Amino acid sequence: MDSAVPRLTLAAPLDGLVGLLSGLVDVAGWLLARRYALALLVAGCWCLAEWVVRRLARKASAERMALELVPTRHFDPGLEEIFRRGVQLARASTSMPWWAPRRTKAVQIRLRADGSSPLRYRLEGPAGGERLLSITPFGPAVTVKKGLPIADKPRKHVVRAEFILRGKPTAPLRDVPLDPDPLQPLVDAVCDLRAGLGDLAELRLDIQRAPKWTLRARRVQLMSDARRRERREAQRAARWLRQDAGGVEDSLGWQLQQLIGSKPAGAGGGRRLVMPPVPRRVEPAEALGKLADDDHLVRVQLLVTCASDTEGRAEARLAQLQAALDVFGSGSRWAMRGWHLGPWRLGADRWPSRRSFERRWELGHCQPPRPNWVRLEELTGLLKPPTRHCRLPLLAGDLPTFEFGNPELLLQGIHQGPDGRRRLVATYAQETLFEVGVGKAGGGKTERALAQAIGWAHAGGGLMFVDPHRDSWPRALPFLAHDTLADRIALIDLGAHGPAPQVSSWNPLDMRRGQVAHEVVEATTDAFASVLGWDDATAPRALTILTAALAALVAVNQAACQAGRPEDQTTLFHVRPLLTDPAFRTTALAGVEGRLDDETRAWWRTVFPTLPAEAFAVVLNPITRLAANPVTRAFLGQAAGVYNIRAAMDTKMIVWVCPGGNGPTDRLITALLARDLLRAVRSRRDAPEAKRVPFRVYFDELITLTGAAPETIASMFEDFRKYRVHVHGMTQLLARLPAPVRLSLVQNASTLASTAGSHSAIAPVTAEWGDEPGPDVVAALDRFDHYVSLTVRGRRVGPVKITGPHLDDVFAAYARPDNTATFERAARTTAGTAPLDQLVTHARGQLGRVNALLAQLAPTTTPDSQEKTYK
Repeated sequence: MDSAVPRLTLAAPLDGLVGLLSGLVDVAGWLLARRYALALLVAGCWCLAEWVVRRLARKASAERMALELVPTRHFDPGLEEIFRRGVQLARASTSMPWWAPRRTKAVQIRLRADGSSPLRYRLEGPAGGERLLSITPFGPAVTVKKGLPIADKPRKHVVRAEFILRGKPTAPLRDVPLDPDPLQPLVDAVCDLRAGLGDLAELRLDIQRAPKWTLRARRVQLMSDARRRERREAQRAARWLRQDAGGVEDSLGWQLQQLIGSKPAGAGGGRRLVMPPVPRRVEPAEALGKLADDDHLVRVQLLVTCASDTEGRAEARLAQLQAALDVFGSGSRWAMRGWHLGPWRLGADRWPSRRSFERRWELGHCQPPRPNWVRLEELTGLLKPPTRHCRLPLLAGDLPTFEFGNPELLLQGIHQGPDGRRRLVATYAQETLFEVGVGKAGGGKTERALAQAIGWAHAGGGLMFVDPHRDSWPRALPFLAHDTLADRIALIDLGAHGPAPQVSSWNPLDMRRGQVAHEVVEATTDAFASVLGWDDATAPRALTILTAALAALVAVNQAACQAGRPEDQTTLFHVRPLLTDPAFRTTALAGVEGRLDDETRAWWRTVFPTLPAEAFAVVLNPITRLAANPVTRAFLGQAAGVYNIRAAMDTKMIVWVCPGGNGPTDRLITALLARDLLRAVRSRRDAPEAKRVPFRVYFDELITLTGAAPETIASMFEDFRKYRVHVHGMTQLLARLPAPVRLSLVQNASTLASTAGSHSAIAPVTAEWGDEPGPDVVAALDRFDHYVSLTVRGRRVGPVKITGPHLDDVFAAYARPDNTATFERAARTTAGTAPLDQLVTHARGQLGRVNALLAQLAPTTTPDSQEKTYK
């Protein structure tokens, strides 16, 4: 009985195991007999698993982040920087919770063009990878900012495509160089996109680490295939070798050789032994290619969508993108998934692929139908934003289109897009602070400036156009001859043309409008000093004498205006009697005794009497030259002049100033006008910034103008922005401008333009652009073509090639040639012109009227006592 107990103990488990196996066999037999039930069970399990995975995937996809990468104009990364970025992307793709399905463990690169920019570069991926991806190896050359959600409006026509790798699976894509940018074909494919037609093109590249087990299985398959091919090749070679050997032995030549050949007796005559070739050893590196190593191997998915509101444009865009991706093809290439059956394409737009495509597109799931394994080195062109080697198109969003009559826009020229469309482009007026135009004579600088000025005038803006040669006035006149502008325009022409010339008038010392006395004195003195080359080292006495004389005359004019007699004010020509006529000097200084400061009065009493007569020559010489010229005598000799640039600014006047030439006298007039402009603009400090009316000043032939007032012109480019006055300058050569003017021009230019010219003349301009384009390219431009760098929304645009606007084409609808004579008369009337002879006669009699005023101001002062005081 004791010996039976162990046997029963062992028998029970064995019976249970046998029963279990028997049950399993019965179940297997039942399932085999009912295969449909097995299929339903498997399908049910698969559906349940897929449902769970999709729910988890949707939950994981809801926790994604987005980053926008904006490169600078000089972004130029190296291969190592791009490779490190690829490593970051691969690492960031795994920054998901442990429960997240593999399809969600990916980082997506979105290349998007919708009219807002040439090609937006955006990253989307796991929220856990945001910190890793926010710091790029590209450094400050790329700005990384958080990406906002993108909401696309529905388009009428949408096409979808999925690209897969075809060709030899172990072969790499083409090694595309970084110069030109590998993204250039994609940019060119979307360069003619038109946002107004609803055009949209977007490419999404998903990157995830390659699954290890799938990769190992693929390697085993590839090695087996390679060995199989080697065996087949060896067998084929052996078969051909035996055939060749048999053919040789059966040939007549070989048999004759055996008959006539000497052989030892008893030698055998059988067939030779043929050794079959041994299969070559398969090298893993050769058989596996880019799949040989796990390092930096990723799986990718490439999806593309194109849309438009116009039929046919989306399909054409997709074809362009397909051609752009062909650039990356080599042993392996990007090919569109699907088939073409006549006019139909069976792909991502058709059942059953469309639903899967849209799910992956919306949720960012990476589930390519083929492995699509690539190494990071193959994706070099797509792992970075566009670089400096990429030519970006100029879109309507980059540079606004000019609208006639819009005061917020300033005409710049005509731009021709990649699709051949031409449009008038503009910049925003409030951002266009200073402009510089360079180029040879006749290249179109003045024509472009005139078009801009005419457009600004018709939009209600005020301006001043200074042209020493006067050619701009008859050119612009037919396009300004509108009744709406008749009361806003004034022509200051010192050329005195025609048989009965008429001239306007201006008194730099006029005090009717409450100017600050010391500012008027300083502006006039500085004008003389800039033209004559005076400074504190070379001509201190001349500066002192002129300053004291002008201070006395300005004081007289203040007294005249206060007495209600502005027509009896002094002018520049009264400096001479003040210095050389003791009676006039004594009366004048006595009449303004209380209006001069103590230092000035002390100078006239103590220093002036000690000066020799020849000390006044340097001061009187330029004034004598002005008095000898009837035009300048008439223009500057009127007590109550009409010209008032401060009032013109505040009332949006259009003032055309033609100094008359570039001689010494003309340069002095130009210097006086420029210095008065600087004083008037600075006087705007008394008005709140919001009430300062925008005003534009155009200087044609800067070389001529700056020869008269270099420091004044330089100060304009430095100071006028604060007072909402903007300067546009044109010159043939930057190198001929004085250094202060040249430096201020280039430093503060919102717009820098150049037409054709010599290599040496263009080089300083292209150097400001980094020689892109170089001087050789700019020097070969056609007439009226420009390269221009512009400022739009706070950033630089260009240099871009534009065609200067021709007035006869752009403003043809504004031409009023029949109104030119009437309009010019109105412009002269507004400027207060009068016959030249009449003004000269009136200027010569002004001294008598001033003496009468002084006699009234100081009736009790005897000339003898006054002469002793100031002699």
